[in-house]
Amino acid sequence: MTVSVLIVDDHPVVRTGLRAVIDANARTDVVGEAATGEEAVTLAEHLRPDVVLCDLRLGEGMDGIATTRALRALEAAPAVLILTTFDRDAEVMGALEAGAGGYLLKDVAPEAIVDALVTVAAGGTYLPQELASRVITGIRKPLPRLTERETDVLRLLATGISNREMAGRLFVSEATVKSHLVHIFAKLGADNRAHAVHVARESGLL
Repeated sequence: MTVSVLIVDDHPVVRTGLRAVIDANARTDVVGEAATGEEAVTLAEHLRPDVVLCDLRLGEGMDGIATTRALRALEAAPAVLILTTFDRDAEVMGALEAGAGGYLLKDVAPEAIVDALVTVAAGGTYLPQELASRVITGIRKPLPRLTERETDVLRLLATGISNREMAGRLFVSEATVKSHLVHIFAKLGADNRAHAVHVARESGLL
């Protein structure tokens, strides 16, 4: 049986290229295209594709993870395969937790995209070995949990402003900011401000 595919990407050129790859293979067939997550959900309700091939970043509106969650909540829920340039652990885990059946990077061979589409359409999971290993490691060693205020401090920290400026923006004392930084450094295993920002970005916390 031919697997029907809905392509979701905010770049027309990318959609055109993916359509050419998918339609050139006898196992897959494109039934529609969407530029936004909202459009993808509407089309999926009407077209009922077997798989939605979705980018992670979709410009304004719903991102790929929110779109995946909405698609998987439909009565006739399609399988979802994420195809993106972003491979941070938090994004991979977020997509899988939202219900995606697979996660691929855009530098893969065309045949790998088709293989992945067929696999997730059949109810399977498709992850490149490197990503699969990282997911397993992430499950064994979950991301650090920051409080809402620690997250606020971390975001300000990434802008490079001083403790005094952070205190002013958050309407707290400079001593409180320093206390939050101590907790943030401990949770991230960071030695200094720059290291904390680096770890946070690598883990998807920023």
